[in-house]
Amino acid sequence: MAPLNIAVIGMGRMGQIYAQTLHTSVVGARLFAVVEANPEALARARALFAPPHALTSVDEALALPGLDAVVIASPTSTHAAIVTAAADAGKAIFCEKPLALTLADTHAALAAVSRARVPLQVGFMRRFDAAYQRAATLIADGRIGTPVTFKAIGRDPFCPDPAFADPTRSGGLILDMGIHDFDLARWLMGAEVERVSAEGTLLVCDTLRAVGDIDNACINLRFTSGALGNVELSRNAFYGYDIRTEVLGSAGAVLVGRHQHLPVVLLTREGAQTDVAPYLQERFGPAYQAQLQHFVECVQQGRDPAVGGADALAAFRIGLAATHSARQSGTPVNLAEFA
Repeated sequence: MAPLNIAVIGMGRMGQIYAQTLHTSVVGARLFAVVEANPEALARARALFAPPHALTSVDEALALPGLDAVVIASPTSTHAAIVTAAADAGKAIFCEKPLALTLADTHAALAAVSRARVPLQVGFMRRFDAAYQRAATLIADGRIGTPVTFKAIGRDPFCPDPAFADPTRSGGLILDMGIHDFDLARWLMGAEVERVSAEGTLLVCDTLRAVGDIDNACINLRFTSGALGNVELSRNAFYGYDIRTEVLGSAGAVLVGRHQHLPVVLLTREGAQTDVAPYLQERFGPAYQAQLQHFVECVQQGRDPAVGGADALAAFRIGLAATHSARQSGTPVNLAEFA
């Protein structure tokens, strides 16, 4: 089967991860083009990956003869328009989360995909992580009984650039970071979220004040099954990248994640010392590769990706409702209000 020709749109941090992964690790894929409006970033990508095409225009990329698919890793505020354009051009689509910053734009992008009947996969890479997949299997097999509570911790190791964190571009802390945990909550608990309450604060990353974002948040969840959940988010885990999840069931529990990255402990008179995963690639590098491999195989075999538009919409609604609750000092919000 001929390799799938893929264009990566956006050469920021995530775009470079996707381009590098396609360039080196995905069977049946070819990094056909990179697209970036910033000339310096485009030049770096051209030097790193030597793709056949390096362009500044999305429209030019979509018009390339032989292009099969796109990976959208541009700022969140641009996702909906690019998804719609790619669908109209008949290209298979892999898009970083979320698909848009509003419900109206999310529905419009999904409608374009539906009209064009093109594959769409959304970048919830944790579903492709071996540890989370094992946890999902254990829960589905009934090893912990009926899921009762869900707890997640998501902590980034640095304060972000305010230009990135700006809620008008990223959606803000709860939507940008929490959406991964909201997707995991639905997947692992086997139930939808029906109500949320959230509170957020700005305590450490004072540079975010200029754009109106926060650096820490706690979100409570109530599921349609009656189960409960809690998600904690933080920008200031300066000790390392800290991602953990726990599901308690009626007959046991499953825990995913740990502080320690490498299985090494240094013992000295000062005590025991271990490391912590520095950031995304160290913790989820194989998951990024696995999700792109899944996307390529689905497109080539005519199958629907396992994580599609319905999942994107469901997790986005939770994030939107939680953001609204946080802005209302924790007032509970029913997801039915965000249909």
